[in-house]
Amino acid sequence: MSSGPLRILETVRFGEDFELDQRAYELRRSGRVLKLERIPTELLLLLVEQRDSIVTREQIVERIWGPGVFLDTDNSINTAVRKIRQVLKDNPERPRFIQTVTGKGYRFVAPVNEAPAEPQRPPAEPETAVVVPPTASARRAWTIPIGIIVALMVALSAWQIWSHYRASPKPARGRLMLAVLPFENLTGDAGQDYFSDGLTEEMIAQLGRLDPQRLGVIARTSVMTYKHSPQQIDRIARDLNVQFVLEGSVRRDSERVRITAQLIRASDQTHLWAHEYDRELKDLLLLQGEIAQEVAEGIQLTFADNRKPAAAARPTALSPASYEAYDLYLKGRYFWNKRTPQGFQQAVQSFQQAIAKDPEYARAYAGLADTYALMASYYLAPPNQVMPQARTAALKALQIDDGLAEAHTSLALIAEFYDWDWQTGEKEYRRAIQLNPNYATAHHWYAEFLAFQGRFDEALAESERARHLDPLSLIIAADRGAILYFARQYDKAIEQFRAVLDMEPNFSRAHVILGAYVEKGRFADAHAHIESWRRAESTPTPWPWAMEVCVYSRSGQPVKARQALAKLEQWKRKSRLDLAPTFAAAYTCMNNKDAALARLQKAYEEHSSALTSLKVDPIYDPLRSDPRFQDLLRRVGLGQ
Repeated sequence: MSSGPLRILETVRFGEDFELDQRAYELRRSGRVLKLERIPTELLLLLVEQRDSIVTREQIVERIWGPGVFLDTDNSINTAVRKIRQVLKDNPERPRFIQTVTGKGYRFVAPVNEAPAEPQRPPAEPETAVVVPPTASARRAWTIPIGIIVALMVALSAWQIWSHYRASPKPARGRLMLAVLPFENLTGDAGQDYFSDGLTEEMIAQLGRLDPQRLGVIARTSVMTYKHSPQQIDRIARDLNVQFVLEGSVRRDSERVRITAQLIRASDQTHLWAHEYDRELKDLLLLQGEIAQEVAEGIQLTFADNRKPAAAARPTALSPASYEAYDLYLKGRYFWNKRTPQGFQQAVQSFQQAIAKDPEYARAYAGLADTYALMASYYLAPPNQVMPQARTAALKALQIDDGLAEAHTSLALIAEFYDWDWQTGEKEYRRAIQLNPNYATAHHWYAEFLAFQGRFDEALAESERARHLDPLSLIIAADRGAILYFARQYDKAIEQFRAVLDMEPNFSRAHVILGAYVEKGRFADAHAHIESWRRAESTPTPWPWAMEVCVYSRSGQPVKARQALAKLEQWKRKSRLDLAPTFAAAYTCMNNKDAALARLQKAYEEHSSALTSLKVDPIYDPLRSDPRFQDLLRRVGLGQ
């Protein structure tokens, strides 16, 4: 049986009745075409070509996206593999077709028979749908490079998560919604994606400040789902529940920038206006305000009272003194949005360089504050080390411009996670939302803030506002599941987490589903989830072992619980991670109150953000009657 590459026009057969036709670009079963999107099809072809050999993630990226890609390819690969397994009905624990080789890649293990492809014929009635063929974008007039085919999978993902949520919330009465689709990078250099992505984010910010009481603007996370997407405007508008769409492209060289933009009314696909701008790079900031104003004027006739929207923001403390500082700021936000250890480090460097170019650039300080604060909350750096730096940066941003919603939001997070100053946190979140009601992150973080205090009705309402502004955000969806879990609405929490995990099986925040499983006594489901979590982790973490301690303890298996605790102790000896909250949870589940409270005290001394959930997390219920726990609650500002 050959293991070399597939020959052109070849059809391969595997399993009892599967056929993979390279020429027709189809996967069939018993002659019927199966649904498999472009990226999963590309991956399946590669795995079959290299059958019996391990195909690494690097090989997959090189084959499907090409070198130097600026995309979250790990998540895309995981999703593609899951879709292949679904259509083949393959069990990852007992694979018949695709085997996961932990830490290395994937291997196609089924026997394969090769045969010349049959003459092309009219496609059979599909079992569910046909494979999506390579096509030109239905939304763009120009040809998309082959690497952009990732968009097909991304577009489908957007539809899936939208369908998992219930019907989209309706805009507030009289309030219209706008989506700024990702500006296409026409430079031909993927290294310039940060610039086109940054321009998209800046336009969102400009438009979000126009008239937030009557015009809502969808947040970056959701619109980036449609980067390079062939999805048609009417479908995107339905997914995001918007009435208007702004789309465009950008091309830049060393001194000039050319931007095209068009405003589309979604209901009838009418182009309200389209324009091309050719300017020097130094004029980019003024140009963004000009585009925003023209968008506002294009939308203004839809307002019932025909009152003219507010003017777009002009260069102020929001804008840097030089284009170079602005360019560095865009790079910082690009890397910050990756939410990875390396991304955070690159973000810090870019923001610091922007500040060196312009020491009075408020938004660069706000970006630096956001980065340091999230490094602490992601357990990537000791809170005592980075949170003071975050505070210094946020206060500097507000000293320069007190009207900057991002800086108020950062200061609120610091007050909440590091100072446990709930009064200041509330004031700063409210101030940020007052300044920019379209800032989804402020609503999102404020919702979590309210939940930690047990104010669940308010938290869910605020979470809904965040979702309305960022309907495809996985972290907003997962945090809503956490709020439901804290509120003891376990069935609803499980349903919410499952919707997220169906989209991204290794989305870390969604693993809180384990707590809901344990509280419901669904120990078999909890065990299965821990195993799948552990297999899917690209970088192993100690939390699966802590949760295994809880599952075994609560299900009456103390010996296995102690074995899991021993694994956790191994982590402690070799890891630099902040493990005090991890051990506190494990010891609480084992009913070792003294050890659990000692770990919580250590977390308190380290200013761990994990203590913000003490009041509401069901895992700590066995400790609530202990006076030492009540004293700890008082010290973190959560006492009665």
